[in-house]
Amino acid sequence: MIVELGHFALILCFSLSLLQSVIPVVGARQGNAGMMASGTWIAIASFLMLAVSFASLTYAHVASDFSVGNVWENSHSLKPLLYKYSGVWGNHEGSMLLWVLILGFFAALVAAFGVNLPPQLKANVLGVQGWIMTAFLAFIIKTSNPFDRLQPAPFEGKDLNPVLQDIGLAIHPPMLYLGYVGFSITFSFAVAAMLSGRIDAAWARWVRPWALMAWIFLTAGIAMGSYWAYYELGWGGWWFWDPVENASFIPWLTGTALLHSALVMEKREALKIWTLLLALVTFSMSLLGTFLVRSGVLTSVHAFASDPERGVFILAILVVFIGGSLTLFIFRSSELRGGGLFAPVSREGALVFNNLFLATAAASVLTGTLYPLVLESINGSKISVGAPFFNMTFGPLMMPLLLAIPVGPLLSWKRADLWSAIQKLYFAAGSALVIGILALAFVEGTSVLAALGIGAAAWVMIGAFAEIWLRAGFGKVEASTAYRRLKGLPGSTWGTAMAHCGVGLLLLGIVSVSAFQQELIKRVAPGEVNNFAGFEITFEGLTPAKGPNYIEDVARFKVSGRGVIDLEMLPTKRLYTTRKMPTTESAIETFKFSQLYFSLGDPEPDGSITLRAWWKPLVTFIWWGPVLMVLGGLTSLADRRLRVGAPKRAASRRKLVNA
Repeated sequence: MIVELGHFALILCFSLSLLQSVIPVVGARQGNAGMMASGTWIAIASFLMLAVSFASLTYAHVASDFSVGNVWENSHSLKPLLYKYSGVWGNHEGSMLLWVLILGFFAALVAAFGVNLPPQLKANVLGVQGWIMTAFLAFIIKTSNPFDRLQPAPFEGKDLNPVLQDIGLAIHPPMLYLGYVGFSITFSFAVAAMLSGRIDAAWARWVRPWALMAWIFLTAGIAMGSYWAYYELGWGGWWFWDPVENASFIPWLTGTALLHSALVMEKREALKIWTLLLALVTFSMSLLGTFLVRSGVLTSVHAFASDPERGVFILAILVVFIGGSLTLFIFRSSELRGGGLFAPVSREGALVFNNLFLATAAASVLTGTLYPLVLESINGSKISVGAPFFNMTFGPLMMPLLLAIPVGPLLSWKRADLWSAIQKLYFAAGSALVIGILALAFVEGTSVLAALGIGAAAWVMIGAFAEIWLRAGFGKVEASTAYRRLKGLPGSTWGTAMAHCGVGLLLLGIVSVSAFQQELIKRVAPGEVNNFAGFEITFEGLTPAKGPNYIEDVARFKVSGRGVIDLEMLPTKRLYTTRKMPTTESAIETFKFSQLYFSLGDPEPDGSITLRAWWKPLVTFIWWGPVLMVLGGLTSLADRRLRVGAPKRAASRRKLVNA
């Protein structure tokens, strides 16, 4: 009965989304206040129906109701409870339902909290969200119904893909979808603005918090996915330029450009066309990522579907929304009037420089990802574009951008003196130079390129706080005054500094691992001792063990050195009995910010096994950097000036003062 309720709620939501896609938009064109206001309640009702539908599917998974085809395909009665919950979205049908649930969630947020939005703009935004929801609900109902029943009901399920039975899966996809789908709001704002023919600084002020919120979630989702692949897949790497990884990285790059472009538009009413285009392109790249994962055109650990009907359906959605929005953009862009003028050397110019490099980097990643697919569709040739291509194209594009990060915030609006801004960074430049030289002189194995990378990371991290230091007036005013100014700085200033520092921290982790990582690959026998990276590693043998839905061989290693004595590390080779699928469970030990990483090959009858060991200096900075970026985003979002309701409160205050 609960399953049927979920199916009914899904169909009812489809009907509501049809109403949401029509009534508010028609009301906006006719100036009918009642029709425009109806979009608010329809959007909230649609989200509630989606919540009921998703809760019903979750109940079926938790209760192991194998009469539901989705549960039978992706669950097992012995599976731990946590993975019964996360297994709801660990498959194509469930993940698409989660995708649409988040889509409805953001529409409901706009409906409930967008009280200060102009009624026409709000109605059009909710209408566009309704168009997207209608398309994807039709896709789910037609090709991916998660509530299909099986008659007769099987006694037991097939279990979830073993590599997805991990705590990371409970976090990574929802975070990623909140970012992916969150950019649908900026897309809807862009289309709504083009429908009404009005785009100005107020529009940018309304869009930026939503773009920032989506960017925060996407950053967290990508970082979590990177760490999940790092420890779960046993490869010892943190990024592989997998096509589906790229599919989430591309909208992150364009979304970052959108945030900076919206800032220029809000402050100076410049870059209107560029900001509008980025809002369209960012969500379009999210839709493209959905197509790549769901269509079956890619083979990846991340990919779910391989049904051609699903691929064609999503491709049609892509054509309608990407093609339709860009066509509307072409017709409307000529009507947009230019905003404030600015010199090339100015804060606006620095943000344009930033956006050009981010957009070019996104284009290079997109080209490398799609080129093999396009070539195969044309002549059947199968080629692979791997890490060398991306490293050679993406890396050089990022270096000028990294060098410019500390300079941009020190430039004034409209016109600036570049040399004056650089002079303010003498401490950051000197510190970076000294740190790079010290690394080259005293850290064994440091190449000139590695020293330059370490210096660049120091430049970004120290320079990120230069604006805060200067605005506080340290060295020019009394310390008490400087600290008082420091406390009074807006949250967006602190958030920008934290996010930029996070980029430097990420760069430091990448350089350290790339330059100083050590690796050992060796078949070891019980009792054998090996010296590696300053550690003494003793293999004590294999011990069989049994989990709730798997059996495993646990390898016991005693590790001494670098301040530890007889540390036990337990990597395993695991076999999931239902699917007969083996996995490697790595063992990782953290030493401050560095890690010792063990992964296993297949065991031999004599008790020996192949050990792959890595020493990864400062590898955790690769994830602490994004954490700091997320905290910076949250700090900026908490700034009252960025909240959607701020303009209305300010207006209310002015009325009170005038009275």
